[in-house]
Amino acid sequence: MTLPQPPAPRPAAPSNATVASRRMALRRLGLGAGALGLGLVAGPEGALFAAQVGDFLVGPPVADVAPRQLGPHVWLVYARDGFPTPENRGLMASIVFVVTSAGVVVLDSGASLQIGEMAIRMIRTVTPKPVVAVFNSHYHGDHWLGNHAFARAFGADLPIHALPHTIEQIRGTEGSTWRSLMERWTNQATAGTEVVVPNRPVTPGERLRFGDVTLVMHHHGTAHTPSDLCVQVVEDGITHVGDIAMTNRIANLDDGSYPGTFRYYAAMQAVTGPQFWVPGHGEPARDLLDTYGRFLSGIWEPCVQAVKDGRDEAAAKAMVLRDPRVAARAKTMAGFDSNIGKYVSLAYLEAEKDAF
Repeated sequence: MTLPQPPAPRPAAPSNATVASRRMALRRLGLGAGALGLGLVAGPEGALFAAQVGDFLVGPPVADVAPRQLGPHVWLVYARDGFPTPENRGLMASIVFVVTSAGVVVLDSGASLQIGEMAIRMIRTVTPKPVVAVFNSHYHGDHWLGNHAFARAFGADLPIHALPHTIEQIRGTEGSTWRSLMERWTNQATAGTEVVVPNRPVTPGERLRFGDVTLVMHHHGTAHTPSDLCVQVVEDGITHVGDIAMTNRIANLDDGSYPGTFRYYAAMQAVTGPQFWVPGHGEPARDLLDTYGRFLSGIWEPCVQAVKDGRDEAAAKAMVLRDPRVAARAKTMAGFDSNIGKYVSLAYLEAEKDAF
């Protein structure tokens, strides 16, 4: 005998914003007005269908990562993995937040709406203060796609700061390209993330005061990209360096420069003095620029020598792999085997260009 079942609960009426989002989702599925005309989003059954479509197109929540305090004002939501996967749901770049008397300032917002939402939950475990500003270090999406969560939680006019070139790139093809890449790399775990472009340009050397905390903007030419913003938290002796240095992986230098990176390090250290350097990928350290600089020099200098000697790129790679500064990191650096060839090639081509 079949026991009677309670009636299915009626779906709650979605908000106007949710309806708009689901309409966009239907259009992305190719259903659009035809689906609306068929009544697929009308009535309780239609609302349930729309909710299921919305759930499919909005990725799952990201597990909480408890924040770690780095200084009197500075906290770190650490991303353990250096590359995006379906398993880590795109959590590959760390998020830093600064608790000031005027509110919370976020340095890099993460790779998705879901990661940004997780960061907001973590901020609320530390302070009830609202987020009053976000800074994006550069235009690679793992550092700014989380803007969507912060703009949604704290208002569309939330100040989101970046260098002008970064703003230009995100507003252009980099924005949509990175959103698509993150969805693909994570098997749609970041779906539902929208491109939210930074709305406040900053200038190198600019000092911004947030209550009891002073932030200094640093940019010293092309390093990881042409527009890497490093943010110094003056009172804590901590500087967030984005991707100009990494702890245990090779930074993407497709848009960057080896000698430019070395010049950036020297110029910034001359201005800031000793700092606790916090990268987007990997553990913070006081010697981060020195240790990572040595590794990059182990790639760059053999390539320069190979070009001077008239040797080809294959010979340059062999020289790089023999260099003790590189060999010491080869077995432990994430993605080393799959990436070293590419970064030797980039160094060799830049050395050729500099030679001529």
